[in-house]
Amino acid sequence: MPDISDPQWLQLADAARRASANAHCPYSRFRVGAAVLTGDGGIAAGCNVENASYGLTVCAERSAVTRAVADGARSIEAVVVYTPTAEPVTPCGACRQVIAEFGRDARIRCICDGPGVLEFCAADLLPSAFPKSGSEL
Repeated sequence: MPDISDPQWLQLADAARRASANAHCPYSRFRVGAAVLTGDGGIAAGCNVENASYGLTVCAERSAVTRAVADGARSIEAVVVYTPTAEPVTPCGACRQVIAEFGRDARIRCICDGPGVLEFCAADLLPSAFPKSGSEL
C-alpha cells in the first residue's frame, strides 16, 4: 500500500468536505464528497450528482476518479470519502470497482462528522475485482 503522509490525508479530507457542499442531491438530501490522490501527487475532488432517473446518479467517488482521469491521471494512491453522518460510510460496489481499476492497492479513508474513521486497501474492499482488460490487477 502507498505511504500517504498526514498532510496529504488532511488535504484530501478538506477537498472531500468542500466538494460535498456542491453535491446535487435533491432526492436523497445526502451530500457526499470524495477526493483522490493521483499517482503524480495531484488531487481531484468530486461530489454526488443525482438524477431523477436514479440509475443515472453518479457517486462522489466515481466523480472524483473521472475528474482525475480527465486531468490526465492514470493511477490513484488514495481516496477520502466524506459523509455528513455520525458514522463513516464506505464506497458502494460500483465505486469500489472503479477505484480498483486505477489503484488496486489504493488506500481508502472514510470520514464523517463524528469521530469515526475507517481505512481500507481497495483490494480488501473488493477482493475479486474485475481485472484490467488484458492484464492482472
